[in-house]
Amino acid sequence: MSLFTHRHDVLILGSGAAGLSLALRLPESLSVAVVSKRELVEGSTLYAQGGISAVLDARDSIESHVQDTLKAGAGLCERDVVRLVVERGPENIRWLLGQGVEFTRDSEQAAAGGYHLTREGGHSHRRVVHAADATGRAVATTLEAQVRARPNLQLYEQHIAVDLITSARQRPGSARQRCLGAYILNLGSGQVETFLARFVVLATGGANKVYLYTSNPDVSTGDGIAMAWRAGCRVANMEFMQFHPTCLYHPEARSFLISEALRGEGARLLLPDGDRFMPRFDPRAELAPRDIVARAIDHEMKRIGAPCVYLDISHRSADFILEHFPTIQARCLEFGIDITREPIPVVPAAHYTCGGVVVDAHARTDLPGLYASGETAYTGLHGANRMASNSLLECLVYSELAAQDIERQIGDIPEPAEVAPWDESRVTEPDEEVVVTHNWEELRRFMWDYVGIVRTTKRLRRAKRRVDLLAQEIIEYYSNFRVSNDLIELRNLVEVADLIIQSALRRRESRGLHYTLDFPNKDRTQRAPTLLIPDSYAPRSRS
Repeated sequence: MSLFTHRHDVLILGSGAAGLSLALRLPESLSVAVVSKRELVEGSTLYAQGGISAVLDARDSIESHVQDTLKAGAGLCERDVVRLVVERGPENIRWLLGQGVEFTRDSEQAAAGGYHLTREGGHSHRRVVHAADATGRAVATTLEAQVRARPNLQLYEQHIAVDLITSARQRPGSARQRCLGAYILNLGSGQVETFLARFVVLATGGANKVYLYTSNPDVSTGDGIAMAWRAGCRVANMEFMQFHPTCLYHPEARSFLISEALRGEGARLLLPDGDRFMPRFDPRAELAPRDIVARAIDHEMKRIGAPCVYLDISHRSADFILEHFPTIQARCLEFGIDITREPIPVVPAAHYTCGGVVVDAHARTDLPGLYASGETAYTGLHGANRMASNSLLECLVYSELAAQDIERQIGDIPEPAEVAPWDESRVTEPDEEVVVTHNWEELRRFMWDYVGIVRTTKRLRRAKRRVDLLAQEIIEYYSNFRVSNDLIELRNLVEVADLIIQSALRRRESRGLHYTLDFPNKDRTQRAPTLLIPDSYAPRSRS
């Protein structure tokens, strides 16, 4: 075995809520590798503020949560999937409590077991359990501590996957197709290493760095979606990119989200002159689903030429604000904004990838041996628009389902045989890295301008021409030079951008997060997911 070959029972790519919860749910008898592009908890989970939706209040119901999710998804949710996830919500919250996550308590909410529940857009009840306004940090750091204590879990930080290893590519013409592992770049040594495993799980998060403005950290570059597509897996609903309505607008602020929980606790959206505008767009006003709120803000900013709008919760008491939103208050104070006294300048930003790699009810992709969970996956839960705080819930549920399926099959799957090592014999050190930098900036700019909150067919076609040119440049560059973190991420983002544009061009209606001026109305005949099928796809039977 090569010095740079690693063998494990399970290889998990990604270390957010999806990846870490899966690792903890696998039997301790298994050898498990967890690969993280940066530090173990650096990812979207860490920055999630609002909370996790689950039916914990006796006055709430599973059926109500199901109906709210279906309504937010604008007719494209898969009903069976919604019920599956919602029904497993309470037990997954209990699992987090068992791991040591400390959610905010409130003795007045006895019907919810003493935990404070907030309400967010699209929800008809208070059902979002949270840890003040830093739920993601509480979940991520708690799971990190548990993972670091498990001797069967080997952690590979500062490693980024380059591509999946499949039997089809190792042995062309092989009748038995399977995912065997991944080639992974060690960012410390610069060496591409081979990781082999009986099962591989994609938990790499979303692709929102494809846009110029995003609430996501730098690691959200669509790696798992792009790798799965290249390996022959279908993707679905990539046109539905969610823009969070409220990110802090300040020249020195970078990707700081203002939680929807503020609106759940009564915050109002205002124009620069102080006028409230959301009631003109939806009877639910600030508690309308995110697609409606984001479009309303975008419309008002363009209508009056304003650089931002304002979110005001200063009518609530200072004590209430400091108790429930300490992180937001502290961050805003760094920029001279006291949210207990004045409104917060906000703008929409790319936030969540509702589409992704198609998986079944066990989190299995089209390629045997390969699973996907969290924002990387398309499960059918979100439809055309994700309802607030359903994302962490989906991570937990599908990682549980994947762990159960892997445990059931592990005894029947042999270790992969040796594979060809990564070949760098015909490449050299890059001589013009400005190509990567320039293409990165160009991609994110035209995706924001042409494939953003409001679209047209003309804009989408313009974007398609540009992404095709970029793809050719990246293929040439990738073929001739050694890989780097920036090149790998750019290659994946260009791939994902093309999938988003193709999907948006196919949906000739406005629904949920996809709004086009050429087809402004919903078309009842277009109620199927937008399915993209790679040339290498072939239906496969699985047990």
